[in-house]
Amino acid sequence: MQKGNISVQTENIFPIIKKFLYSDQEIFLRELISNAIDATNKIKSLSSRGEYKGELGDLTIEVKLDKKAKTLTISDKGIGMSEEEVGKYLNQIAISSAQEFVEKYKDEANIIGKFGLGFYSAFMVADKVEVNTKSWKEDEKAVLWTCEGNPDFTIKRSKKKSRGTDIILHISDDSNEFLEESRIEELLNKYCKFLPIEIKFGTKKETIEEGEGDNKKEKEIEVDNIINNPNPAWKKSPSELTDEDYKNFYKELYPYTFESPLFWIHLNIDYPFDLTGILYFPKLNNTLEVQKNKIHLYSNQVYVTDEVKEIVPEFLTLLHGVIDSPDIPLNVSRSYLQSDSNVRKITGYITKKVADKLNDLFKKQREEYESKWGDLGVFVKYGMLSDDKFAEKAMDFVLLKNVDGQFFTVKDYEEKVKAAQTDKHDRIVFLYTQNAEEHHSLVEAAKGRGYDVLLMDNPIDPHFMQHLEHKTGKVTFVRVDSDTLDNLVQKDEKKESVLSEKEQETVKAVFEKIAKGKQGATVELKPLSPDDQPIQITRNEFMRRMKDMQALGGGGGFLGGGMGDMYNVVVNTNHPFIAEKLLKAKEGEEREKLGKHLFDLALLNHGMLKGADLSAFVKKSLEFLK
Repeated sequence: MQKGNISVQTENIFPIIKKFLYSDQEIFLRELISNAIDATNKIKSLSSRGEYKGELGDLTIEVKLDKKAKTLTISDKGIGMSEEEVGKYLNQIAISSAQEFVEKYKDEANIIGKFGLGFYSAFMVADKVEVNTKSWKEDEKAVLWTCEGNPDFTIKRSKKKSRGTDIILHISDDSNEFLEESRIEELLNKYCKFLPIEIKFGTKKETIEEGEGDNKKEKEIEVDNIINNPNPAWKKSPSELTDEDYKNFYKELYPYTFESPLFWIHLNIDYPFDLTGILYFPKLNNTLEVQKNKIHLYSNQVYVTDEVKEIVPEFLTLLHGVIDSPDIPLNVSRSYLQSDSNVRKITGYITKKVADKLNDLFKKQREEYESKWGDLGVFVKYGMLSDDKFAEKAMDFVLLKNVDGQFFTVKDYEEKVKAAQTDKHDRIVFLYTQNAEEHHSLVEAAKGRGYDVLLMDNPIDPHFMQHLEHKTGKVTFVRVDSDTLDNLVQKDEKKESVLSEKEQETVKAVFEKIAKGKQGATVELKPLSPDDQPIQITRNEFMRRMKDMQALGGGGGFLGGGMGDMYNVVVNTNHPFIAEKLLKAKEGEEREKLGKHLFDLALLNHGMLKGADLSAFVKKSLEFLK
């Protein structure tokens, strides 16, 4: 048996760092500024404990760009390092001073870095890095550490007089984009917008007013360009914030968004995990076609990612806002979430908070809740389809809207409609339409017979209806033009046809001949009320539903494209026009012409008469008028 140590060649570590350790080159700026935040928090912690007795002074972190010298410098006034600490923390990769400090001051320090590798991300963009640092300890001398992207380094005495650290990056030729002011400002806004210590990047001009009354004048002055908000809304208590504060923070997060959010949820929990944040409900305008990746994940106010699918259920990605938690497990580059029990707990907590908020709004502000249902409905239905736990809670606040603009919970609607229906199969039928205008005559006919009709006009509704049918086990959705409608909701006694069997055969032959030229049309005779239309178009509910599903990419493909277009031509044998006009018309061309006109009227009523057929119908109608 042999034992030994695996040998790691140090000269190979820098190419690995440069190419593979981090997902994006631009991460280097976040890592270096995070280290500066750590150093600043350390000195604040030491001061609060009385171990550092000097003046803290201005703790602003400064980012300086020198395009001519091809350098980018990150300066802090934090804890600094001694020569011994430089040797320990910079020359031994994966030894983290932050981790060590946390162990010592874990109850007080707010430290970001835990891996000891963040500093080395500098070598992704620089071919030379200098660290000019002076420790907070008075008896320690300032030192300058220099490395040119290989295992060799130098340490020498420095003339630096003040406490803190300057990291000077000599930008390599293949990373010149990081010498552009606009690029650095973009990265600072992306990664450092809410860091807890002020960060200065150059100066900016501001206009102020001087004097009073007629002597008041505007004056342009130059001030520090502080790029971050160290105390964002989500770090405050909800009791400190007004509605206007929440709306202003939304604008701060999304400066190019002009619409205000519907409402928001302030997350604030410290057990069994640490989590803060604000989630906003945006206006969805009855569609799922919205920009996702609008929830930003932070760890101690350091931006991590907007890819939050590991921590936020799919349907919650429709929301906007911020989640901040130091308990979320990240990989070494802080760029990817790693799933574990904490993530699952956080996911469950957020889902519960959202459901509780919606339920609270529904109960306490139902009128306002209903007024926002056009936006909320998409979110709630999507959530019910994608998350079983949310679906269970949402049954109390998901709403159904009828064609008259009235809203009902599922339970209330069941009570409303079942009294009007005779159900042979112990099921409750929910009549609906996807287009109240297109189905106007059918909707009015249903209402005239005492039935209510729901408006289900959202693209997600076919899936939602199927979900409700499955979950309730007793509800069946039937569109007003369904061929199953009479069998399910018809309370009237079955009517007898006023036509003899021979006359019915004659009528059927007329319309079957006409229907031959119409693909998918099947003729059926029914003895309906004389007040119903002479010709009605109905569809098989199952086939039509499958077609809707197929259009949304949710199944039904096995049916084939054409089968979904099949429809029934229902001839009302009790209508006076059929019993008197059609049968009394001259057999042959005259009778067929009249039957064709009735057929086209039915198609027109359902929006199915188009193109050349519509033009021919208009021309024929004008001839009738003559």
